[in-house]
Amino acid sequence: MIVLGALALIFPVVASLWVTAIVAVAFLVGGIVSLIDNLARAPHLSRWHTFWRLVVSTLFMVTGAWMIQQFRAGFPSAAAQVAAFALAIGVVFVVEGVVAILVALAHRAARGWGWGLANGVVTLLLGVLILTMKFWNQLSVIGLLVGVSFLFSGIDLIGFSASFHAHPEDGAES
Repeated sequence: MIVLGALALIFPVVASLWVTAIVAVAFLVGGIVSLIDNLARAPHLSRWHTFWRLVVSTLFMVTGAWMIQQFRAGFPSAAAQVAAFALAIGVVFVVEGVVAILVALAHRAARGWGWGLANGVVTLLLGVLILTMKFWNQLSVIGLLVGVSFLFSGIDLIGFSASFHAHPEDGAES
């Protein structure tokens, strides 16, 4: 994880392209599996429910196929996909940040509400930062986010999570 995180931080645009391509394949496969599942469940659901589930499945398949097609069209189209994905992340961060702030403020009597407020403010600021970036900077956002996450996950695996699996001969209790 540390090596992957470091590579993503060194080559954030390449990491962004890979993550976006994986999301595209996941959308396509998820849409196909969901379509099959929805058709199998159709006799047990209302027509209206089945219809909307099929709409969502189709949307996932079309979006995944379209994203894959953009990658096949060359770098400019692939770069546009990565930037669009980064913008979507920015919008999600803004909404998530606002919601976290509102929830924290509504629960000021609760212990630790300040951490929720801090989380909301940081998430909101990150979202605004992503949304105000120039196109070429957006190409590295996903790779940087993945790189930081992988790097810290690797450090966690070595420094903290490994302690849960200490061997008795090391002097630690099971």
